[in-house]
Amino acid sequence: RVQPVESGGGSVQAGGSLRLSCAASGYTSSAKCMGWFRQAPGKEREGVACIYTGGGSTYYADSVKGRFTISQDNAKNTVYLQMNSLKPEDTAMYYCAAADWASRCYTGDVPRTYDYKYWGQGTQVTVSS
Repeated sequence: RVQPVESGGGSVQAGGSLRLSCAASGYTSSAKCMGWFRQAPGKEREGVACIYTGGGSTYYADSVKGRFTISQDNAKNTVYLQMNSLKPEDTAMYYCAAADWASRCYTGDVPRTYDYKYWGQGTQVTVSS
């Protein structure tokens, strides 16, 4: 079982950057992949990016390709989301989640909420124009 804990959210101006962290003790053995998701008020939660814990392959939603990078530091039991060139539409609560070994990690190159079982509490990202 993985219990993700997110940090690093905050308020930035459009064009700025933030780096989110997801601490998840033991995730390399407990999770097949880790994903970042976000949810803005009045909208459904959507997948942002995911990474295979073993092989390190990464996948991104079209809306963040070229701007966001997901990575991991297995020794520190931490997954990161580097967010560059932020836009106001990136404003959302960002969640880190883990998928177990029997789950899919992505569909159509995008992580799906229904494939991820263990979720953090979220960290708020606000981008102003």
